[in-house]
Amino acid sequence: MARMHIRRKGKSHSKRPVVMKKPEWLTLSKEEVEEIALKLAKEGKYPSEIGRILRDQYGVPTFKQVTGKKLSKFLKEKGIVYEYPEDLARLIEKAKNLTKHLKVHRKDYRNKHSLELIEAKIHRLSKYYKRMGILPPNWRYRTVVAKIE
Repeated sequence: MARMHIRRKGKSHSKRPVVMKKPEWLTLSKEEVEEIALKLAKEGKYPSEIGRILRDQYGVPTFKQVTGKKLSKFLKEKGIVYEYPEDLARLIEKAKNLTKHLKVHRKDYRNKHSLELIEAKIHRLSKYYKRMGILPPNWRYRTVVAKIE
């Protein structure tokens, strides 16, 4: 599948495990993995970060293999709710960082254009999340590009 704003294909990534049962070599129990995930979520980590930390530091292939349920559903059951969906939050954070950069480097036209593209993605995603009922209908992202020019 192609990327959104460039004419190239996407990056390759690792493959998911074929069998979705707990590996025999894993020494951590289901309760220990859940406890680690809850601790990381309370620190403010998003589900993808938690999954990466579980994989890299604890040797857990996937949360679902060990516990039998998805990480995001598990966190919802435990009452951990994020203000925004992860992809939207990351884009907003990226836009804020780029805005800080552009306040210092006003003539950086390439990054000004990339900020426009990021904001287009934010608007597109927010429209989707409003339609799905995840964001309130009156939620609005304020465009920063107009202020910079």
